[in-house]
Amino acid sequence: MSYKRIGDYIRLIDNRNKDLAIDNLLGINITKNFMKSVANVSETDLSKYKVIKKNQFAYSAMQVGRDETIRLALYKEDVPAIISPAYLVIELLDEKQLLPDYMMMWFQKPESDRYGWFISDSTVRASLEWERFCEIKIPIPNIDEQLKYVAIYSGLLANQETYQKSLNDLQLICNSSMDKLKKIDYHLPLNKLIKLVDVRNDFTEIKKLLGINVNKVFMPSKANVSQTDLSKYKIIKKDQFAYSAMQVGRDETVRVVLYSKKEPAIISPAYLVFEVINKSVVIPEFLMLWFYRPEFNRYGWFISDSTVRASLEWDRFKEISIPIPDLKIQEAIVALYHTLESRKRINKQLKETIKPLCPILMKGVMDSITIKKHEIELV
Repeated sequence: MSYKRIGDYIRLIDNRNKDLAIDNLLGINITKNFMKSVANVSETDLSKYKVIKKNQFAYSAMQVGRDETIRLALYKEDVPAIISPAYLVIELLDEKQLLPDYMMMWFQKPESDRYGWFISDSTVRASLEWERFCEIKIPIPNIDEQLKYVAIYSGLLANQETYQKSLNDLQLICNSSMDKLKKIDYHLPLNKLIKLVDVRNDFTEIKKLLGINVNKVFMPSKANVSQTDLSKYKIIKKDQFAYSAMQVGRDETVRVVLYSKKEPAIISPAYLVFEVINKSVVIPEFLMLWFYRPEFNRYGWFISDSTVRASLEWDRFKEISIPIPDLKIQEAIVALYHTLESRKRINKQLKETIKPLCPILMKGVMDSITIKKHEIELV
């Protein structure tokens, strides 16, 4: 086995959507995955778009140098789709010599992307044109060895995808559980549930300065506070909320976050800090789940004022009513949410574990080349 020129194993296909039978338009991203196109094609002639079928590749020669990525994706769905005429569609000449999944595994390697960047041309778009792409050489073992490597990788991917589907089901359960609460009779305005807290960092003992973003997540502040008097900053503790009334209308988001760490932090004096009055009435985490809801953001945007910053001031915010179910129901929903978040973290770890396996598996291929070459030299 040795490195073979990839162009000897592939060819271009150019089938167009002439009868407009296909309307599933896809693009490819820098992570080498297909994605739903966001282009507005209402006035576009889709008959000019290229058809892609199972086990064919979509390839974009453009911006390989800029992105340091060979934008190549293997289509695995049974039903054909269409892609931009600017893309190339590639298929293998003989799948008994080279498997599509094996070829895709090779191009998942960071080394492949770096090499593609290295040989890309010097145009503004730093393209890797078809002729140059075909000159790339890859190790091609016999088909049985290819099947072995593909089976290992595909098995791991299948397990991760199954786990992802279970996450989607759990997310649906969480969403529907919250939706049902809208129908209960017992609603209370926030002013009956929460109160403002204003504790300052008087002795400047706390240096951990946080901000809050539109995703309702705390983040380290980017502000340069080396010359700032931190004694004026507000302290936030576990189970307290940080709230920013500004730009709710602009961002269409009510920027409110629950702090869950044991160690206190400080936030800008421009933010408000509030906490639950009575945890036997409402659990802080349940309240935060309600704040996460898109409907809550839309309503906050709707009632924000007409100033330049489109603010949702405290007096207006605290008049918002939310459903308050029995405490046991709140606890059950929060527990479900914790399970979901825990599994999301596991799923992320699975993805991060699988991603580096392509280079490891391919290293096994390259090592076998070196061993066989050494054996031949000894003979």
